[in-house]
Amino acid sequence: MAQLNTHIGRLELKNPVMTASGTFGYGLEFADLVDLNRLGGIVVKGTTLNPRQGNDYPRMAETPMGMLNCVGLQNKGVHYFAEHIYPQLTAFDTQFVVNVSGSSPEDYAECAAVVDSLDGIHAIELNISCPNVKHGGMAFGTTTEGAKSVVEAVRRRYSKTLIVKLSPNVTDITAIARCVEDAGADAVSLINTLMGTAVDIERRRRTLSIGTGGLSGPAVKPIALRMVSDVAKAVSIPVIGLGGIRTATDAIEFLMCGASAVQIGTANFIDPQTSVKVVEGIGQWLDSHHIASVSDIIGVID
Repeated sequence: MAQLNTHIGRLELKNPVMTASGTFGYGLEFADLVDLNRLGGIVVKGTTLNPRQGNDYPRMAETPMGMLNCVGLQNKGVHYFAEHIYPQLTAFDTQFVVNVSGSSPEDYAECAAVVDSLDGIHAIELNISCPNVKHGGMAFGTTTEGAKSVVEAVRRRYSKTLIVKLSPNVTDITAIARCVEDAGADAVSLINTLMGTAVDIERRRRTLSIGTGGLSGPAVKPIALRMVSDVAKAVSIPVIGLGGIRTATDAIEFLMCGASAVQIGTANFIDPQTSVKVVEGIGQWLDSHHIASVSDIIGVID
């Protein structure tokens, strides 16, 4: 059987399939539906230094090829995570990555420092690209100066694998990627959601409570593939690809475009078993093509 293990900086994954932040809770919510031990990694929901209530309802809207959301990073804060959630995660044989967000570089750094103290968590995903919060999030990820300020602040307080999640809502995503690499990132993940809106014609108003939300799902896949390909050529650190992945074929396309791993997001809402099916499908495709390792197909597309 083909070897599926891959590396994201110092982080070793048993296979290249992870779940995306905000679509899989802490993983625990899916433990009765999915064998979590079969996944390469789980990126837990967005975590902030202090608790957040998130945005008012309604904050999700279906689209023809995906969904819009403006949840707004609702969570109970990193100290709650460390005390109540983390001890439960240690029972599973997979890599858990904490998605870290904040309102200032100092908030990000303090939150990351708490996660750094947890022996069983070996990586964070720095969210500088969330479009659904008024302060922080995408405000840092759309300029090189903002991205640099957060990554440098976190790097001073965080010693393990640092992944930075990039926003597609920029003119040149490769410039942001190179900037965070120079600032100390060990890897980048992309893409986060695209800004969009929905309209309720009967009520004559926008559907979502804050007017706009992040578009995810199959509709964004071609954009995500292009950006992953561009970034993989622009940086020397590993790239994690996400955006509209539903099948093993989708995942293999991202790997061939230069991603060392992938994340499954919106598809989890349709079928919680999607990630496991993608793992199986990648292995079957490699075996059927007599390819010894998943590393042999990473970045084969110019």
